[in-house]
Amino acid sequence: MNGKMDSTLFAKCGINCRTCVGFFGYKLNGEKTTPCGGCLTRQDTCTFFEKHCKNQANRDKIEHCFECPDFPCIELKKIDEYYSGKYGTSLIENFVYIKANGMAEFLKREEEKWKCPTCGGVICAHTKRCYTCNP
Repeated sequence: MNGKMDSTLFAKCGINCRTCVGFFGYKLNGEKTTPCGGCLTRQDTCTFFEKHCKNQANRDKIEHCFECPDFPCIELKKIDEYYSGKYGTSLIENFVYIKANGMAEFLKREEEKWKCPTCGGVICAHTKRCYTCNP
């Protein structure tokens, strides 16, 4: 599996699915499972949007939270605080970077940030493990 990042693997809420433990086919407890294809590829809607988005009028019209007039809303701030503290990744900072520099530059930055120094695969944001060379 190469370290190439793809905009279709960048969820509405700002999580990079390419670095998600579920994408690699594991659960946080280490149990093997069916790999996830990413939030945007699933038939069902985004869990974050379904459960937490309060802007009903805009949630079906936007691709990512930063396009919403309520950005950053209180709900996104909550998930951002959790992700920043637990996984060292700020969803809001990702969006700010994308707004300033564009998705292509963000993806280049992500490739470097999550690149395995051993094999060039992708390090999981949740487990800090490369499932390419350390399954």
